Amino acid sequence: MSDIGMVMMVGLAVLLALGVPIAFTIGILAAVGIWMADVNPMILPQQFIAGSNVNSLLAIPGFILAGEIMSAGGLSRRLVRVAETFFGHLTGGLSMSTVAAGTFFGAISGSAPATTAAVGSIMIDELAERGYKKGYAAALATAVGPLGQMIPPSIPMVIWGVLAEESIAKLFLAGILPGLIAAAGFCVVSVLYARHYGVKKEARATGREILAALRNGIWALLAPVVILGGIYSGMFTPTEAAMVGTLYSAIVGLFLYRDLKWQQIPAILIRSMRTTGVIMFIIAVAYGFAWVMASEQIPAHLTEALLKVTDNPILLLLILNIMLLLLGAVMDNVSAMVILSGVLIGVGQQIGLDPIQLGAMVVINFAVGMVTPPVGYSIFVASSISGLKVETVARHIWPFLLVLIAVVALVAYVPAITLWLPEHFG
Repeated sequence: MSDIGMVMMVGLAVLLALGVPIAFTIGILAAVGIWMADVNPMILPQQFIAGSNVNSLLAIPGFILAGEIMSAGGLSRRLVRVAETFFGHLTGGLSMSTVAAGTFFGAISGSAPATTAAVGSIMIDELAERGYKKGYAAALATAVGPLGQMIPPSIPMVIWGVLAEESIAKLFLAGILPGLIAAAGFCVVSVLYARHYGVKKEARATGREILAALRNGIWALLAPVVILGGIYSGMFTPTEAAMVGTLYSAIVGLFLYRDLKWQQIPAILIRSMRTTGVIMFIIAVAYGFAWVMASEQIPAHLTEALLKVTDNPILLLLILNIMLLLLGAVMDNVSAMVILSGVLIGVGQQIGLDPIQLGAMVVINFAVGMVTPPVGYSIFVASSISGLKVETVARHIWPFLLVLIAVVALVAYVPAITLWLPEHFG
């Protein structure tokens, strides 16, 4: 590896260890790499612009805004109520209702923190009042967050589709089965927890209560049908689907449910712009960093070094997944994907990994990183909502984390988990 490559790799480790924000870390290193290579410094701003000037990235602000509006417009609350009527009477029913609501909201928001916030703000106190430990309730809300990144639409899937130049619609399909398997695993944990701690069952909902919940929640239930149905029927692209989802959620929240007030719109727009700005800033500077790495052939050198460790595909997949899980636990998902995309695509090609399976594996690993101590972002979201210490939430997250790690293993070693739907419906 060249001197520039060594400086960038060591600098990345040192600056992250010092706590420098990831966007500034990679921006500084990109500038240092350009200076050491004695390249025209105008290359850097050009790469920043190129990194953010991609049409498909327009889906990101759309899905972020749609998720914010749906949460404020009462859609998440109605989804929870529908889930309760179907699962509440079972052992661990309220916990399973939280999982079901998180699964459905994940099919709307596309974001792990947004899913945790929407479901946790409603269910954490509700679970605590009905016999569940508050730490468990907060951990459950944390755990359902990654479903927002697995089940389409998924903001990280959009980013990976742009980076790897793969079909975003196929990547969306690749995340459905892993997301549903994770949700089923969470339901098993819910049942075991309820039996162990003797949590009482809720009364079975009557037919009238079920119909009332469905009638009240019909517009929320139709949201993913409108968004995903439009994509897979060919009516509109994922980017257009994000805008349709935003318009749909605004109409439902303002005029049908009327939980969303006009006075709330400015604050929602500001929150969405702030989140979008952070993501796009990271993507822009990470593109500059990735350009320097590519010009120094760092991804190729790292791929070669990794392949020298072993040429056994099974062991390589194991090493790759452990690396992704560890990085996902300490790095921002977006910047990690941009920085590592060259290496990951190279390794995937060498071992014959399908590009769609690789994309799903990367995104799901980083989704698990969002709930992995010590710095999983969704843990901090749940901690803030519940008022519990981060350590308390992290202590209860392990059963759910084991389920997610098992899903990662399935995705890596059972290609059909991610490829069956894209092959038949993509």
